Amino acid sequence: MAAKVKPVPRGYHTITPTLVVRNAEKAIEFYKQAFNAKEDMRHYMPDGKAIMHAELKIGDSRFMISDEFPQMKCQSPQSLGGSPVTLYTYVRDVDKLFDQAVAAGATVVMPVMDAFWGDRCGQLADPFGHVWSLATRKKNLTPKQMQKAQQEWLAQTAKQ
Repeated sequence: MAAKVKPVPRGYHTITPTLVVRNAEKAIEFYKQAFNAKEDMRHYMPDGKAIMHAELKIGDSRFMISDEFPQMKCQSPQSLGGSPVTLYTYVRDVDKLFDQAVAAGATVVMPVMDAFWGDRCGQLADPFGHVWSLATRKKNLTPKQMQKAQQEWLAQTAKQ
């Protein structure tokens, strides 16, 4: 009798982002240096140069990565002129990892700050065109508290 296959493989979440980049080998090394990513697998195209599929893990979350293949409509943010997607990533110490990512080559989009929704967070662009929001939860707020904090933040912002 064959073993039952799980529809979502063990160790994966329902949604698993896949990043398309120029120079996946370089990107994998950046993610290791910047975010302490761990590499689980890497598969090359028959030419032995382009990465068809690789998997990395940050904390308990996996993401996939590949080189771009324009002939298959698989393009990086650099080819598309940017990315509409941000990877919101919870980490243990946002300040430390943010500085580590900048030292590894990320560009600051939004400096680390205490946000009205209870997170301390900042936003970076990696050298491959993907945008990362790094965050550490500092306060658990009820929806009512968050709405009040949002209104106060918007009022403050309007004065600037």
